[in-house]
Amino acid sequence: MKPLIVGIAGGSGAGKTTFLKALMHHFEPHQVALVSQDNYYKPKELQQADENGVINFDLPSSIDHDHFVRDMEDLASGKSITKLEYNFNNPAWKPESIEVHPAPIIVMEGLFVFHFSEIKSRLNYKVYLDAHVDLRLNRRIKRDIHQRGYPEHEVRYQWDNHVRPAELQFLEPHRPSCELIVDNSHSYDEGLETLVNTLQAHLSGH
Repeated sequence: MKPLIVGIAGGSGAGKTTFLKALMHHFEPHQVALVSQDNYYKPKELQQADENGVINFDLPSSIDHDHFVRDMEDLASGKSITKLEYNFNNPAWKPESIEVHPAPIIVMEGLFVFHFSEIKSRLNYKVYLDAHVDLRLNRRIKRDIHQRGYPEHEVRYQWDNHVRPAELQFLEPHRPSCELIVDNSHSYDEGLETLVNTLQAHLSGH
C-alpha cells in the first residue's frame, strides 16, 4: 500500500513542536516518518534581506524547496533520506545528521507544506494547528529570548515585518481546505486524539 502522507502546518507559536512530540509518542519509529521543514533552510548567505537589511526567514524562498520535495518523494517510494539538522545560525549548536526511514505514514510539517504545490498535491490529510494570534506572539517572544538568545525588539520586528505577513499570505489561505483544525489556545488534546485515531486506523488497514 502507498504511505499516507500527512501535512501539519501552523503559525509561529501555535505549538507545532510540542504537538508533534506528543503525536510521535503514540507510534513506533517504524510507523511514522517525520520530515521537518526547519531542516531545509538555505544557508544564511543565500537568504533574502528586507529593506532594512534584516534577513527574512519567513519566505518560501528561504527553504531549499527542491530538496524538501525530493525527500518526500524518496520516502514515498520506499527510500531512506539523510539530512543535516538546521542549527538556527547558532554557532554553539553543532548540527547532527538525521536519517529518516520510509514508513506507512509520512508527516510533512512546516509553515509552507500547504503553499508548496508539489507537496500539497500529495497530501492525503491536512492538519492546521492554530491559536489566538496574541498568545502565539507571547509564546514566540519567550521562546526566542530563552532558547535562541534574541532580544525582544528583534523578535517583535520579525513578527511584525516577516512572520505575520508570511502567515497571512502563505499559510492562512489554506486553512479552509484542511481536514483537521486544532485550536491550541488552551489545549490540543482533542485534536491530537482525532489525528491519532485517524493514523491508527490507517495502520490497521495497512
